[in-house]
Amino acid sequence: MSTLIPSISTCKFDAPGERRFARLLEAKLEDDYYCWYNVPIGPKRLHPDFVIMHPRRGIIILEVKDWRLGSTLQHLDQYEATLLVHGQIIKQKNPLEQARDHAIAVVDILKTDPQLIHAEGRYQGKLLFPWTCGIVLTNITRKEYEQTDLPDVIDPHWIIFKDEMTEAANAEAFQEQLWGMFPFNAHGMLTLPQIERVRWHLFPEIRLPYKQASLFDSLDDELQTLPDILRVMDIQQEQLARSLGDGHRVIHGVAGSGKTLILGYRAEHLAKACTRPILVLCYNTVLAHRLQQWMQAKGIADKVKVENFHAWCHKQLTTYHIPLPANCADSDAFCDELVDTVIRQVERGIIPSGQYDAVMIDEGHDFRPEWLKLVVQMVNPNSNSLLVLYDDAQSIYDTRKSGKFSFKNVGIQAQGRTTILRVNYRNTSEILSFAARFVSQLLTSEDADEDGIPRLVPVSGGRHGSRPVLLTLPTMRDEANEIARMLKDAHQQGIGWKDMAVLYWDAQDKQELYRALSSHHIYVAGKKNIRFDADDDKVNFLTIHSSKGLEFPLVAIMGGQIAEQAKADADSAKLLYVAMTRATSHLIMTVSGNETGVHA
Repeated sequence: MSTLIPSISTCKFDAPGERRFARLLEAKLEDDYYCWYNVPIGPKRLHPDFVIMHPRRGIIILEVKDWRLGSTLQHLDQYEATLLVHGQIIKQKNPLEQARDHAIAVVDILKTDPQLIHAEGRYQGKLLFPWTCGIVLTNITRKEYEQTDLPDVIDPHWIIFKDEMTEAANAEAFQEQLWGMFPFNAHGMLTLPQIERVRWHLFPEIRLPYKQASLFDSLDDELQTLPDILRVMDIQQEQLARSLGDGHRVIHGVAGSGKTLILGYRAEHLAKACTRPILVLCYNTVLAHRLQQWMQAKGIADKVKVENFHAWCHKQLTTYHIPLPANCADSDAFCDELVDTVIRQVERGIIPSGQYDAVMIDEGHDFRPEWLKLVVQMVNPNSNSLLVLYDDAQSIYDTRKSGKFSFKNVGIQAQGRTTILRVNYRNTSEILSFAARFVSQLLTSEDADEDGIPRLVPVSGGRHGSRPVLLTLPTMRDEANEIARMLKDAHQQGIGWKDMAVLYWDAQDKQELYRALSSHHIYVAGKKNIRFDADDDKVNFLTIHSSKGLEFPLVAIMGGQIAEQAKADADSAKLLYVAMTRATSHLIMTVSGNETGVHA
């Protein structure tokens, strides 16, 4: 069964014949075929009906027409078709010429990449793989067509007809007919890296950055030099991102599986379609700041509002002129009363529900059930668009307290709209394996129905790198000094300061690290002044809690205390797992005192 993007249940087909043909592609093509329906291509945002790609066959562009002889199609020549539609005569481009124009545009895009063309020889400058185009006539049989003079305009071998796209059609015969549209016996083979390069060029919105800070950077800028490796969403991520339709959606994904990337894609799509604001919520204030910067860089910050949950609650009270809770010495008590006040005022109708055309929750595992129940009420019932991203293995706050949690009980209609992402693309295999050995009791798979919360064991995306560094040192001061020294070494080897993060557990760790970094003249940016700009020359200096949802090429963790606790305490193990999986390429961890029993 081929992969159709978007999924067929969410495609908005222009005509019944397109749906029938999409089902045929799913049923008659094997797993290694990829098919895109009406997906914009390249900088000109062209919309061919179908793009089909196969590693041994190449690429074919198809246009689908629901025309009928006599009643719809009045005349066809080399350049245009004359149609009768609702009593009106209209002109359209010859569909084969339309498909050919789209195919040539695709080829022109791909030929700009030296890794996708022949470098020398007879085919120098040509694509490494074949390409062609064709049309599908969903309401005209081959016999009907050949009884007219239409074959003089478009040779039948370019066409798939109504009688050749039935459920009973032979799969092998259908494929041979499809690829018989090639004008000659072409040869070539697309490797997996080449397939990813093709997708990178054709579908800019699925490109993955090398650094998270540039996730929403403009994709319209021409690159001076294409890197050897171009990263894109995997097929499951792309299909999911393009298939998120109306209603409530829950994505369970392991750390580094691309959940936030899908949220960003969804936010951009909704910003073009929605009239009311779109709300993005998360618990972590630093993550909220980064998401906010991304929306600003993408030019959609006027439509997409990103808030830390408690800041949003505070803003709700001030917007509707409701007194804030009395100042409490205990900040946790103040936050609890803040939320309770919003809940009560929504119940009374003082704070209106349905304020947003869409609501998206990142790191939903950090939200208490009553918070989720409150947020669900903020979705406009006419759009009913809610997206929740979840990973129970990263739940480092006591959010659910006691009792079994279910999405249904908080108003989230997740049945039939739940997706699981198991592949970790953020971390190298070495980092992921290292983290798993520290928290092995945490990473045990637990299944759940669609209304519950599964625990997912991550699968490595297969990227390799340097082995994590684990150092046991006599004291915490020694830990801090060694981290500072290793950061300086890494910087001398070409890693930018802004690409590093130092994570700590408590105030004592912070004090020791700050002293050591200062003595080595390493400048840091803390939680309140952290920036993600390309020209920043400070090391990110954060608590482990504040690092949630973020990623950095190099992460150093002062783990003297938490590493010991993680061996016996599940909450500490989750926290340590979160810290280690922030590193995309390099991980440094120190412990002091007793041996941990784990080695890199």
